[in-house]
Amino acid sequence: MKLNTNTYCSLCLAALLSMVGTSCTDFLDESDPSNFTVENYFQTEGHAESAVTSIYASLKDIRGGGYGGSPWLMLEFQTGLANTELGQAQNSLIIRDLVNTSDNGYGVTHWNSSYRGIANANLALANIPAITMDEGHKQRLLGEARFLRAYYYYNLVRIFGKVPLITDPVDLNSPILYPPQSSVEEVYELIVSDLLEAEQSGLPYTDADGRASLGAVKSLLSSVYLTMAGYPLQKGSEYYQRAADKAKEVIDSGEFDLFPTYDDLHDPALKNTGEHIFMVQYAAFIDPANWQPLIIPYNQNISAYSSQTGAIFAEEKFVESYEPGDKRAEEKQFYYHYYTLKADRSDTINLGGYYLYKHFDVEANLNTASSDLNWPLLRYAEVLLIYAEASNEISGPTAEAYEAVNKIRRRAELPELSGLSQDEFREAVWKELWHELSYENKTWFDMVRIRKGFNLNTLEFEDYVGYQFINGPTLTERELLYPIPTDELRNNEHLEQNDGY
Repeated sequence: MKLNTNTYCSLCLAALLSMVGTSCTDFLDESDPSNFTVENYFQTEGHAESAVTSIYASLKDIRGGGYGGSPWLMLEFQTGLANTELGQAQNSLIIRDLVNTSDNGYGVTHWNSSYRGIANANLALANIPAITMDEGHKQRLLGEARFLRAYYYYNLVRIFGKVPLITDPVDLNSPILYPPQSSVEEVYELIVSDLLEAEQSGLPYTDADGRASLGAVKSLLSSVYLTMAGYPLQKGSEYYQRAADKAKEVIDSGEFDLFPTYDDLHDPALKNTGEHIFMVQYAAFIDPANWQPLIIPYNQNISAYSSQTGAIFAEEKFVESYEPGDKRAEEKQFYYHYYTLKADRSDTINLGGYYLYKHFDVEANLNTASSDLNWPLLRYAEVLLIYAEASNEISGPTAEAYEAVNKIRRRAELPELSGLSQDEFREAVWKELWHELSYENKTWFDMVRIRKGFNLNTLEFEDYVGYQFINGPTLTERELLYPIPTDELRNNEHLEQNDGY
């Protein structure tokens, strides 16, 4: 697989070069510090730390963007709940209109960045065990590597289905230079295995620096089990029980809680704390978050950013689908419909649409044009909803399941749920998934897992295949997966394209 192979080989070199800057003093004692190879690099504890740190870099790749859009938008436009003002963003438009192709650059970035992260993880897992260092620290680093490899494969298998399963470093002489696709079940088996090993690696329950933690491992494992219980594997009650049990461990730990206000969700001072279990890390003026221009209305001059693209906004019908009185739908909670002008902050204008305030960095947009926000990958609200949904599938709505979902509803200032049947409770939880985790790259995964879309006219759930977007197009079976990138198919004869592409 030429493209993957190039990614793997160039990555090994890039990873080693990036490590040099963080551990240069260690090389003074080596015989030839100008000739780094995989064989002679992994010598010290600092090398192990740098190798694992490099795995995190791929988390950022899909969140960049500009006037051509951004790869993270891919998972939003296939829900039917998002739209764009960016006429030149063809990668977004063909997904929104359900005419996506295997040449879409968004899919290429998802594929390449995930395998780049996997390559770095494989490199670390293969070489760190031989390093003489504190054993507890070594095991924690290996736990981080396994968690991250599981995370990347979890995204790949849900987006593309059958994918190559690579667990060892690859070079030009590797017998798996052109790997075949593994079954979806085989990929999930590795994901679960990696997470179970990471769970036993001695990671702290939380990590204020944003590294993988035990709480993140258990939270991701609960999500994996919930997905395995549903489509496409349909493993049913045993895996609903596993999902509920793992989510309950996170809940019972007492290490996380919902923020009291929605402003806290996008307050840079609170990143990696409270509700935030695992995030992509950014730092203003050093490595700033780069999605702010995408969520700002197109050229209405409300922001300190010179680039204001309107690359994504919420469908009005979706914002209107929240229950009356739901605080999340109020102005400047999850969405914003009005804002002040950069030239005169006393002048507020109607923006003509609903933009994503939950990802909005107030200080960056008002003053600095450099965002310090992290991107949330796992937050406590999702764990509560996993527990509520999974436990309901096992035994119907229990007091603990009600409490899990009602914690979210209380923050939204909504009446608590009670007296529902199993079917009614199931759909109530699904609505909370849609409304609470909106535009966080979660909804499409849930649509595929439960094979349902949320009809914005009837406010009812209906079958995924045949679900019509508010702007016209209708989902077919092919949209249960994204297409494998063209170059991967061209360079690896062992790969088969997903149906319909």
